[in-house]
Amino acid sequence: MASIMDGERQFHIRTIPDEIGRYVILPGDPGRVPRIAALLDNAVQVAQNREYNVHTGYLDGAKVTVCSTGIGGPSAAIAVEELVKCGADTFIRIGTSGGMDLSVSGGDLVIASAAIRSEGTSHEYLPAGYPAVADFTVTNALAEAAKKLSEDKLGKRYHVGVVHSKDSFYGEVEPENMPIREDINYRWDSYLKCGCLTSEMECSAIFSVGIARHVRCGAVITAIWNVERSKANLEDNVSDDTARGIRCAVDAVKILIRHDKQ
Repeated sequence: MASIMDGERQFHIRTIPDEIGRYVILPGDPGRVPRIAALLDNAVQVAQNREYNVHTGYLDGAKVTVCSTGIGGPSAAIAVEELVKCGADTFIRIGTSGGMDLSVSGGDLVIASAAIRSEGTSHEYLPAGYPAVADFTVTNALAEAAKKLSEDKLGKRYHVGVVHSKDSFYGEVEPENMPIREDINYRWDSYLKCGCLTSEMECSAIFSVGIARHVRCGAVITAIWNVERSKANLEDNVSDDTARGIRCAVDAVKILIRHDKQ
């Protein structure tokens, strides 16, 4: 019986296996893809459809792909699923977030070791209670890269720990306008007490697909600002500069390539 999935190219990202590397960097923003691809050797665009802008090049002789995922878990999960079908097995999400823990200031890098599953996509992959955790090897590579790119000053630090993944951006930034604001605020306060570092929208979905498909996933997130620091009258940055996060992801891929060759 014919199916929409029967085409030679993947249904959403429109790629074939020969165009995709083993290693993939996953920004959300399609416009960020060329900036990352410029750090690869001989990178070319291999596909563009919907929110998926796909470029492939090389790092240290290994084929590496950059594929945007758009905003949120559903589109990110589709990208990972179809990239796995094209042969990829190692993924690094790069994105932005809102800081939560007071140790995090705008401009800091956050390496996600695990993600709170406050979104819907992961529940189509993992049973209730099963954690959305990052791959240990990928996390270590990101932490090693981040350490070399960081300083002990405001907006230049890095952190490793749990992040919060959700579906509603405005549920985070304007909870007072939501009919269930009491529930949102209760959960947010609980995550703060547990030391959650930052809030974003894709990590738990990507990690959950990775667990289900037995591939390696990790993430480096740049904190744009920290509303909790503002509430506490602490100094904070507001920064959307993702250059250090991009460099961290690329350097981590290089570390993984060396590791995998051993």
